Amino acid sequence: MDDPSLFSVPPALDEVAPAAPSRRFPTVHVVLFVATGFTTVLLHGVAFAAALIAILAVHESGHYVMCRRHGVAASLPYFLPAPFALGTFGAFIRIRSRFPDRRALFDIGAAGPWAGFVVAVVVTAIGLHLSTVSGAAPQAPMVELGDSLLTTLLTWLVLGADPSHVVLHPVAFAGWVGLFVTSLNLLPAGQLDGGHVLYAISARRSRALPGALLAFLVWLGFRGQPVWFFWAVIIALMTFLGHPPTLNDLRPLDGPRRLATLGTLALFVLTFVPEPIRIVA
Repeated sequence: MDDPSLFSVPPALDEVAPAAPSRRFPTVHVVLFVATGFTTVLLHGVAFAAALIAILAVHESGHYVMCRRHGVAASLPYFLPAPFALGTFGAFIRIRSRFPDRRALFDIGAAGPWAGFVVAVVVTAIGLHLSTVSGAAPQAPMVELGDSLLTTLLTWLVLGADPSHVVLHPVAFAGWVGLFVTSLNLLPAGQLDGGHVLYAISARRSRALPGALLAFLVWLGFRGQPVWFFWAVIIALMTFLGHPPTLNDLRPLDGPRRLATLGTLALFVLTFVPEPIRIVA
């Protein structure tokens, strides 16, 4: 992710040329990483913390490696601890120079979600193997996590059970969070990772998709998921601000990257959770 949150919204890009990498010890990065480990362990245990931090680290490493490959100046990942909820606000890298062209933009934007996705799937499968299946109906109202097409499929493959009957192990919960974060990153708007991919394939020509996404999120909000109202506001703001141009917008994506955009869209569809949290009586 490229933003201090669980979704990737990189800061405004500077006009400066890529700077030479610093050789100083990354004190701030290490301190934040240790602090994030502490808060996530304190709130959810070692297994959850290790699994979630691994997903976030690989996601950011995907962005970082592609930045280095394309000569884009970028920092090492910053992890953000939180004293509540998940124990972290996520991680981000600072991108300090402009993207050279749309091909580089696509590679950098898509690499993070794809890298994190691979680890999240493995973590989820392992966590589901450690989870338990309960056939008993809840005795009181309880909060239940929603499922994407992918988590539903994984639950059936690993446990042969309906997801609503599974009590998630902390590792499986970390995997669920990782996959949910992947879907948020891939929302096709602004400077989210999905917005990078959208701009890479269409440059400044496409506003229909963010508009349709905004309407869809508002509809989900009225369907009993108010969290999507919050995201609708973010998407509206990002769409209004737009996406900064690359240094060479005239260079289009090649064939393999155009095909990869379809795969990235499919990844978003597979990981999207329309109903992240629901109350079960």
